[in-house]
Amino acid sequence: MGKLVAVTGAEGFIGSHLVETLVRGGARVRAMVLYNSFGSWGWLDDLPPEILEHVEVVLGDVRDPVSVREFMRGAEVVYHLAALIAIPYSYAAPHSYVQTNVVGTLNVLEAARDLQTPRLVHTSTSEVYGTARSVPITERHPLQGQSPYSATKIAADKLVEAYHLSFGLPVVTLRPFNTYGPRQSARAVIPTIISQIAARRPVVRVGALRPTRDFNYVRDTARSFQAVGDAPAERVVGRTLNTGTGVEVSVGDLIRVIADVMGQQVQVEEEQQRLRPEGSEVMRLVGDNSELRAATGWAPHFDLHAGLEATSQWFLEPRNLAHYRPDQYTI
Repeated sequence: MGKLVAVTGAEGFIGSHLVETLVRGGARVRAMVLYNSFGSWGWLDDLPPEILEHVEVVLGDVRDPVSVREFMRGAEVVYHLAALIAIPYSYAAPHSYVQTNVVGTLNVLEAARDLQTPRLVHTSTSEVYGTARSVPITERHPLQGQSPYSATKIAADKLVEAYHLSFGLPVVTLRPFNTYGPRQSARAVIPTIISQIAARRPVVRVGALRPTRDFNYVRDTARSFQAVGDAPAERVVGRTLNTGTGVEVSVGDLIRVIADVMGQQVQVEEEQQRLRPEGSEVMRLVGDNSELRAATGWAPHFDLHAGLEATSQWFLEPRNLAHYRPDQYTI
């Protein structure tokens, strides 16, 4: 096996796929999982044994600077994915988002500075752009905090920028647009739709139908992390790079595509409790990925139809669908 890399938020949706991608690429992976008393490794528990034998799992918490520093010690690349991500819950518990997304990132930056980590890949989000003022969205688009979640991610991104400019920290900020695929929380729109159809609910209940998004299949997103972790420093260090397909689809049209992929006819209902406050809803997101392509050679392999087929097949497995509660809306 090759170099040692470390992944925070490894038990999550994108994190678990990234761990798998990195191991298959020949890396030794140290994976931070949020400490819990259940002995759960989150979605890492679902990875095959031949992957897990190359993963060192560490229970910790990015909010604690000591555990972060020890976790990162000796890693050649640190991929920082740990974050609170559910936008509706950020309205209810904004302090927790500041502690995890802002203070947690500060702890990672301080550890990287102390340990002289050769490369830190920080995870941003397309939500920092807010509703698009121009499309496709480039990395120079203004940042707009339209939810407490996006505000904390903007703060984290700016801390990363500051540590690069102030201390020369070798950082890359990767800004994925909407990622989807197996293992994703039902807090996101695609698993919300697919899980209800897979459970044969007669009515699919969603939030707003008009917003548009740029959807990336998770294996492509994981490859983009790997690409910026491996690229020559002069091509990526100090930069923010979008991961997107450049294809825009509304939530309403997305439901029709998913229903077609799954061979079902569905009724759709907008539920008031799923709607964001009017000024907080991001109406349009579609990304320009040309800088990432030029810097690393990355390009998406999955179009929306292929990604939705793979995702729906995963959800149709009873043991996978059992992780979800299609009749329950959780913020």
